[in-house]
Amino acid sequence: MTTIGVIGAGQMGAGIAQVAAVAGYRTLLSDRELALAEKGKAGIAKRFASAVSKEKMSASDADAALALIETVGDYAAFADAAIVIEAATEREEIKRAIFADVGAKMGADAILATNTSSIPITRLAQAAPDPARFMGVHFFNPVPVMRPIELIRGLATSDATVAAVEAFAQKLGKEVVHANDAPGFIVNRVLMPMINEAIFALGEGVASVRDIDTAVSLGLNHPMGPLTLADFIGLDTCLDICRVLHSGTGDPKFRPAPLLVKYVEAGWVGRKVKRGFYDYTGDEPVPTR
Repeated sequence: MTTIGVIGAGQMGAGIAQVAAVAGYRTLLSDRELALAEKGKAGIAKRFASAVSKEKMSASDADAALALIETVGDYAAFADAAIVIEAATEREEIKRAIFADVGAKMGADAILATNTSSIPITRLAQAAPDPARFMGVHFFNPVPVMRPIELIRGLATSDATVAAVEAFAQKLGKEVVHANDAPGFIVNRVLMPMINEAIFALGEGVASVRDIDTAVSLGLNHPMGPLTLADFIGLDTCLDICRVLHSGTGDPKFRPAPLLVKYVEAGWVGRKVKRGFYDYTGDEPVPTR
């Protein structure tokens, strides 16, 4: 395995491309437009420059890793990739369309993986060229910093596919955990109810944004509060995951908080648009409620 492909050059896709290049893989980065892939690579270059300035990375290593990242505008380039990782938005119809398109261009033995954080792998595998060579590879944001990777096999995923992807993940320096193909897998199955309940508490007037975050952060010894974390993840992504958990389990405890729905409807989806439960346009975040 020397070449990998990454579909989606946003926060997650660019992060995956970055760690793959640092590990020595030739990395093909694409998005729905070539300009978006180039924007993703420019962000990686900026992070490398920051690492060099802080003496966390040598300039030669940064240049070598950046040179391994190639932006592409057509899935035909993925014919050389041993593994293609989809990191598009958390919408099943979008992912299925990508699988159909890229599946026709991939090599006969290539592995197709999805970075979905909640959608069932067995169901997504129906749109893959070969369900035996398809599985979930869930990275965490920010990818260069966060150590774990959840590996999720579908009903048809082969042992050889799991072994190859696990070896790849370990070469990236990640800690591998295996999850069964259940809604939300491990982390989001545990995390999203906490975030959702914090939003319920906010909507019901239990406490303010800042007091909820402070209480949970200090009381549970978490690095940040649940509302700050929701803004970091993206409220639209949180809503999508809650809906997958709710529909996949039928359990009412996963029902999305009405305030979460309202924020997404308003387009206030977190740090990526500079407004969520906090306003990020100034020097310091300011609560929006």
